Amino acid sequence: MIARNLASKTGSQTSSKTDSESIKAELLRKIDIKKDQLQIAHEGNMTYVAEALQSQLEELLEKINPRSESDFQALMSLVED
Repeated sequence: MIARNLASKTGSQTSSKTDSESIKAELLRKIDIKKDQLQIAHEGNMTYVAEALQSQLEELLEKINPRSESDFQALMSLVED
């Protein structure tokens, strides 16, 4: 019984880790797509589209790794270049 409980706890931790890894991978994929879209919007002088995409990108970045405001601004300046 103890072995079964231990195995079930270990299994749930593994599945939880796998779930969090897949969520992180999905967020990273979405971030890459938004970066590409943002670059296209900048190149096409689509100001309003670029602003909307920038906002969406900021939200995704905040989800994946909450940072302090200064770190976040530094990262965003790199994205814009």
